[in-house]
Amino acid sequence: MPPRESAFGPVHVLLFDAGSDQEGIHSLELNGRTVVLMFEDPDDAERYAGLLEAQDFPVPSVELIDREELEQFCRDAGYEGRFVPAGFLPNSDEERLLIAPPERNMDVSTWKEQLEADEPPAGPGGAGAGSAGAGRADPELEAFRRRLEGLL
Repeated sequence: MPPRESAFGPVHVLLFDAGSDQEGIHSLELNGRTVVLMFEDPDDAERYAGLLEAQDFPVPSVELIDREELEQFCRDAGYEGRFVPAGFLPNSDEERLLIAPPERNMDVSTWKEQLEADEPPAGPGGAGAGSAGAGRADPELEAFRRRLEGLL
């Protein structure tokens, strides 16, 4: 029996250290919420990754993941998934962060060390942005991460 198709289809996300024990998904902190970006267009995701790299962040990889499973991961982890449709044009400063990282960013020099110490990651990303879901000891999240890896 073939895998069940999602009603939404796949989305493109930015992963840091994809496939490693320190894997993390790019996220933003917006008004106290952790937001994970889900790009419809892979070119938009690649452009965003390039903008992060230009800001001296670790280079994320663009990965294709089933949108429904990613949204479930976000719900389980207390994150908010934000879909960025192809051709998206922002109408506010907050929406601008969905297509370009903020100019002010968190220090990412120690995010891997923080993960190893089992502290919340300061992680790669934009202003108040981080690496969501990486290095956490929660067995339920770890099982979901393995399912996501199976999709890749």
